[in-house]
Amino acid sequence: MISIRLETLLRNSLTRRQFGQGGMALGATLAASPAFALTEERARKLVEAVVADIFRVINSGRAEASMLREFERIFARYADVDLIARRTLGPDGRSASNAQINAYVSAFRGYISRKYGRRFREFIGGSVEVTDAYAEKSYFVVRTRTQLQGQAPFEVRFLVLTRNGQDKFFNLLIEGVNLMLAERTEIGAMLDKRRGNLDQLIADLRTFG
Repeated sequence: MISIRLETLLRNSLTRRQFGQGGMALGATLAASPAFALTEERARKLVEAVVADIFRVINSGRAEASMLREFERIFARYADVDLIARRTLGPDGRSASNAQINAYVSAFRGYISRKYGRRFREFIGGSVEVTDAYAEKSYFVVRTRTQLQGQAPFEVRFLVLTRNGQDKFFNLLIEGVNLMLAERTEIGAMLDKRRGNLDQLIADLRTFG
């Protein structure tokens, strides 16, 4: 069951200390980037558009490589890739140059698109329905009910904000489990294995999957 597999994966990636540090860093970022004109309706429409585009691709019958390229474009269009990438890099990005940060953001976009894009095949024949949305601090939470064939429904929450004049989602909560913080832990472990060599991590992310 995808919800159980993802929940187990994400929970195993997090510690209480890492969750607290990630939450404080994320809060500081959002405090500096208020939602301003974002409304419940716009947040809902963004998520509905994301879902529609994902199902358009998975039902297209394309080869996997073509589908993954489309998922990367979807991710770039609807997600705040810069914010997600920087938050997953965490304190390790403080000593990085602007060129390294830009390269990391680009590599991360491809990495995350391929990693989760391959899971979208499990959505064939399923459905994702937006159930409600509400304001939370400086962003909106959009709740969805996800139903896959032969499995019990589960909840996915999209966190949506307006930054630099654009509505984007910046995190997912899968049955309450924080995807951004899980990826932050995983990226940190990958960087540790490379003895802190960010350039090597960037090169490896570009070929991941």
